Amino acid sequence: MRDIIITLDGYSSCGKSTLARQLASELNYVFIDSGAMYRAITLYFLRLRVNIAHEKAIHKALGGISLAFQYNELTGNCDMYLNDENVEALIRDMLVSEHVSEVSALKEVREFAVAQQQEMGKQKKIVMDGRDIGTTVFPDAELKVFVTADPAVRVERRFKEMYAKNPGITIEDVKANLEMRDYTDSNREYSPLRKAEDALELDNSNLTREEQLAIVLQWAKEKIAQ
Repeated sequence: MRDIIITLDGYSSCGKSTLARQLASELNYVFIDSGAMYRAITLYFLRLRVNIAHEKAIHKALGGISLAFQYNELTGNCDMYLNDENVEALIRDMLVSEHVSEVSALKEVREFAVAQQQEMGKQKKIVMDGRDIGTTVFPDAELKVFVTADPAVRVERRFKEMYAKNPGITIEDVKANLEMRDYTDSNREYSPLRKAEDALELDNSNLTREEQLAIVLQWAKEKIAQ
């Protein structure tokens, strides 16, 4: 038996975070939501109205950011804290969703986040999800999973999630947002979203949460037993 790093990459609204959280719980591993980190940075940039076209402004803003995950006893999950403020709910807002791809595409932002993520993984026994975890953050991870789903399925999932918080949102809004994020994530210059050559692909379009967990849990146990 050995301790390993597990990465889950893929497009928005593929259910990566849910799967990663469940997998970590089953294995008694630490779950790290890299997307929450980028969302928190985006929230901070929006609050300060940081001009992302100016490198000095970006560096100055990043110097004022402290990110941490803290366990929430009520939900059983780890919440994202930005400078000691619980921003877990705020970072899921549509405004943050509309800007997170452009902020996370910045080289300086990715270097800032990647350095923190790599530090978190030094002790292994982690499950981390995102866009570039298996390609840039942990290219030597023992298990890499690339999660996909039909675009229409992803839109429907995201709409249901957002509607509960914002009844005024339309499915067209969600579709446009996902398409924009897909394009930005896949075409950014620094660390674009792509499937690692040694990643196992999981299409969960027609899978339940229980079914997809069973599949990836089996993959993980095989790697741990090696």
